[in-house]
Amino acid sequence: MFSPIKNTKVYEQVIEQIKNMIIDGTLKKGDKLPSERELVEHLQVSRTSIREALRALQIIGLVECRQGEGNYIRESFENSLFEPLSMMFMLQKSSSSEIMEIRKIIEVETAALAAQRITDEELKHMKVLLDSINSNNEVDNVKIDKEFHYKVAKASRNYLIINILNAISSLMDEVIKDARRRILVDEANREVLFKQHDDIYKGLKSRNPKKASEAMKKHLDFANEYYKDF
Repeated sequence: MFSPIKNTKVYEQVIEQIKNMIIDGTLKKGDKLPSERELVEHLQVSRTSIREALRALQIIGLVECRQGEGNYIRESFENSLFEPLSMMFMLQKSSSSEIMEIRKIIEVETAALAAQRITDEELKHMKVLLDSINSNNEVDNVKIDKEFHYKVAKASRNYLIINILNAISSLMDEVIKDARRRILVDEANREVLFKQHDDIYKGLKSRNPKKASEAMKKHLDFANEYYKDF
């Protein structure tokens, strides 16, 4: 099951073995890992190396520590990118415009994929979201905006995209609020935002990848104009 480790960077090799066991199916979602003592015996390394490896696996979101129970392979990886991405964002002093750039790169193609794969039920939910936009309640509108984009990502059926956009969305919470505030200084932009989201919806509903991706690009280009001073 495990192989003894004798080379340098021991904790990285511990990580590699556990990752490979997940890939080949030896370890599955929700499986409990052997105790630290058992891992020390199996891998013939120090307890410190085991702890370093487990901590790194927790940070990247593959393993979770359950108090009093031990370490487990995560059952859900939906939020596993958030911590490392947020740390990188803060340590590198990245700008909000960089997040918007990667968001645009990903979301335009995501809309094209979603147009090919979205279900009637998902379209129905998106229409309910659009119909629930209320010009007098911007707090709710921010939530609707974020949920709309998340549902587009979910409809792509690509779970790497879903996780990446979910992590970026978490980083952007305050930025989105501030950007919407700036955009809506001009009240006429409220109708512009609604139409842009409606155009994305229509592209998805018509199952037209080109139309959906162009509508998404137009919307994000518009939003990006209000991030230039961030």
